[in-house]
Amino acid sequence: MPPRDNPTARQVRLGGELRKLRERAGKTAREAAGMVSTDQAKISHIEAGRIGVSEDRIRRLAAFYACDDEALVEALCTIAREHRGQHWWDDYRGVLAPGFLDIAELEHHCTALRCMQPVTFPGILQTESYAHALFASVIPQLPEDELKARVEHRMKRQDILERDAPPKFKALVHEAALRMRVGGRKVLRGQLEHLLSVSERPGLSLRVIPFTSEDFIDVTQTAMYASGVVPQLDTVHIDTPLGVLYLGAAADLDRYRVLLDRAEQAALTPGESQNFIHHVTKEL
Repeated sequence: MPPRDNPTARQVRLGGELRKLRERAGKTAREAAGMVSTDQAKISHIEAGRIGVSEDRIRRLAAFYACDDEALVEALCTIAREHRGQHWWDDYRGVLAPGFLDIAELEHHCTALRCMQPVTFPGILQTESYAHALFASVIPQLPEDELKARVEHRMKRQDILERDAPPKFKALVHEAALRMRVGGRKVLRGQLEHLLSVSERPGLSLRVIPFTSEDFIDVTQTAMYASGVVPQLDTVHIDTPLGVLYLGAAADLDRYRVLLDRAEQAALTPGESQNFIHHVTKEL
């Protein structure tokens, strides 16, 4: 089977975790290849997510690397069992850029989400009208079919909140997001009313960082921290003007946990945030 041209972020993560285990064990790619009767190039492709790896090989490599973390090994085997066409976002393959599929996949498999938004709202909390207004403002203008597909995809991402056991979700939004009139007064009013409604859901915390906060001013970053089924698979999703970044190194995870902790400390309480959103809504 030829190497994948566009491995998913989750496939890349599987390979990356196998590489971490190998390097921690002080083994070379050549030694790993010999252990599973393949060549060094194939090990490199596996560790880059460019080709798949069987559960048997994962377990054999984990044993060779002296990894006794059964929960991690099983989590990696679960990723290896996944296949194209298994989930709803695969319907958008070839329709939307791979990044759209990757974020849906990340949210689907997470156990908890924490995010910080400076001037817009988290995608899984947006109304259809609000999402449409955002995508309609993209420069250059999107073709109508892609605009429709992006909005539809964003709405389907929200299905994770309808599960019997949805992931816990903590959303931090800056006051700027409440006042940016995306789509005009009517669209923003509908979005704020939607936020008030979803903020009543169990397991969902929505908190506002007000302009008056003097304790936290780093509001230039849009960050989402997704907790994996094991801590080693925690992932930070960062939107940048040049594209999306997925971070999984321990130092990066530590940094963004601290950043989100500080943002929470500066934010209004959930109750205060609801009152604040209600007040801004009335002003419209």
